[in-house]
Amino acid sequence: MKLMFILAFVPLVSSGMDRLTALSMLETGNDDRMVGKAGEISRYQVRKSEWSSVTSSKAYRDPNVAKQVTLKLLDQRVEKFVGLYKRNPTDFEVYALWNAPTQALTGKISRVVAERSRRYANLCSWKNGGVDSFPTFAQVGGEAL
Repeated sequence: MKLMFILAFVPLVSSGMDRLTALSMLETGNDDRMVGKAGEISRYQVRKSEWSSVTSSKAYRDPNVAKQVTLKLLDQRVEKFVGLYKRNPTDFEVYALWNAPTQALTGKISRVVAERSRRYANLCSWKNGGVDSFPTFAQVGGEAL
């Protein structure tokens, strides 16, 4: 499982930026000092309760610590996704897992999360001219967007 996750987050050399860079760009523009409306911290906008479930570190502004926390949290979510859908998530689904994990795992994605997921997937594939469409969760057993 770990190898599958690691391979999912290696840089997409020929197609765009790596998933973690795209996530940081979309969430905060790589601003390590950003604090979200609900108190989310770090360049990846992690809730403090989730952060503390992974580490006791309070180094919210340290990009290396933030990266490790984010990778651990994403690993947990991707593992659940793979368990349900028996495949790796697309870029669209990775962002949905990050931003709204319950929605992503149930396949009931709101329009707001879907729009952000599309922007994220486009960042991941920008060198190829973006992505025109993504599979909806209806195609993998969930509800249509």
